[in-house]
Formats: sequence, C-alpha cells, structure tokens
Amino acid sequence: MIGCLCIHGFTGAPFEVAPLVQFLQERTNWHFAVPTLPGHGDNLNLKGVHYKEWIEHADLALRDLMEKCDTIYVIGFSMGGLIASYLAANYPIDKLVLLSAAAYYVNPKQLVLDIKEIIKDSFKGKITDNELFLRYKRKITQTPLSATIQFRTLVTKVRPLLSGINSPTFIAQGQCDGIVPPKSAEYLYSNIGAEQKRLIFYQNAKHLICHSEEREKLFREVFLFLQK
Repeated sequence: MIGCLCIHGFTGAPFEVAPLVQFLQERTNWHFAVPTLPGHGDNLNLKGVHYKEWIEHADLALRDLMEKCDTIYVIGFSMGGLIASYLAANYPIDKLVLLSAAAYYVNPKQLVLDIKEIIKDSFKGKITDNELFLRYKRKITQTPLSATIQFRTLVTKVRPLLSGINSPTFIAQGQCDGIVPPKSAEYLYSNIGAEQKRLIFYQNAKHLICHSEEREKLFREVFLFLQK
C-alpha cells in the first residue's frame, strides 16, 4: 500500500493542497493523510503555538501512515514544504514533493505587483472579486507576530538538514509567487542532498500553486514523478 502525507502552509489549511489530493485520489488507491497543523484551519488561532508543535503533529501523522503503508510519499506546500523536508531528513521517505516551499519568503517585486492589482480593484469597486485579497485578508489580521517568529525559526532550523535528504525530490515553484521567491526553489534544489531531484517553474502560477491556472500541468507532473 502507498501512503501519501500532504502538509499545508503557514496560516493555511488542507484546502491549499486539496485540488492535488483530489486529482491523485481519482487516479489511485493510495491512502492519504492531510492533517491540519495546530493553530491552523478554519478557526485560525496561532497565539502561543510553537513551531515544534507543527513538526510533531506532522511527525505523528507520518508515523501513523508508516504503520499502514510500506511506501511513503510526502508532499509539502509552502511552510509545509519545510516540514516535509524535515521529515524526509529524518525518515526513509520514498519520494518528496515540495510546492512553493518556503526556504525563503516574501518576493518583494511580485508582492508590489499584487498590491497594485489589489489597489486597482479597490478603486474599481471589485475588491471582493480579488482572490489574493480575499485569501490573505484574514491571515494578515489574525496572525500574531509571535507566530510569524515561530515560522521563521522553523525555516532556520530546517535549512541545515536539507543535505541529509536522500529521497528523490520534485520541486515546483510559481514564477509569479509574491510570498515565496523563485530563489527559494533554487536554494532547495542546490542544497537537497538527493541525487535524483527535479525543479520546474510554472510561469503564471502565484503562491497557491495548487489553485493556479497551471494546476493541471502541475498535477500531471507530480503524478508522473510519483508513479516512476
């Protein structure tokens, strides 16, 4: 049996990876685990939550999956990509998929373009139609500074572990990502120790890559990588 653990991002929820999970479920009989990290989900409450709790929660989900399955794939989005990398450095993961993984964060150039787009839509009275604004409004207003510090600490702790990853790795990154810059994917590709690794950039994709207009292409690439 193949088990697939899918980990969402900082201040996010399983919906961030849900389209990919659905795509894979429709084509396989794999067992999927898509946990909601502590403090995350629909009721975002990150006050007092430590980064180790996020790692421990994903670690527990992985060990539970390993008890049921003999082949393990781990998929991580954004911060979830760093948690997935941590797991791959510490467990015998068969394949690793990193989507918009946040080894670096905030792409100033693209973020400025996104903010201009939000302002433009605001003047036109179309702000409620701006997907970026709707997705990140709640995150900005409900994320305490302490949680952001915990996120950055997690990134700092995981980076030195990348060289210890031996699992075949697929890295996907949107060129129009305003949160995670393209150099993050390049850093991961250069520093992950696996001999088998692949990096693909998606020209029109923003941060929520599983919801981007290029998602079908991404999903096919991920499926082919996992099937090989």
